[in-house]
Amino acid sequence: MKKGVSIFFGIWSLLFIVSALLQLNDIDPWVWVSIYLIAAAMSGYAAMGRYPLLPLGIITGLCLIGSFYYFPPCVSEWVAQEWQQQDLTMKTMAMEEARESFGLFLIALVLGVALLIGLKRKKRIRSKYGPNHLG
Repeated sequence: MKKGVSIFFGIWSLLFIVSALLQLNDIDPWVWVSIYLIAAAMSGYAAMGRYPLLPLGIITGLCLIGSFYYFPPCVSEWVAQEWQQQDLTMKTMAMEEARESFGLFLIALVLGVALLIGLKRKKRIRSKYGPNHLG
């Protein structure tokens, strides 16, 4: 199980790095490159079996809030526009914000899994060694 979890987070870390590179041509690259590189770093930590709970919790929460903020008013309309366009160029600001919403949601989902694994691991260590253990 540990190896599978490590592979899962390792793959997501690489995908987040690729996503950061793809953001270099965005209108505001420094924001989105930073977000994806932070997600890549947190996924990398999780791939190594380290789960910094406070940063994971803060980043997951902020990404969820951002995802809901940028969420498109009509998902089916957005998907229809993407299918009709058939390329990845940004035609409207609404399309860009919908994509950003989806990216933030993916980050929140992946880091949320890491957070849950970290919380479960911490609970298991505390129950094994007692409430005063610093693990």
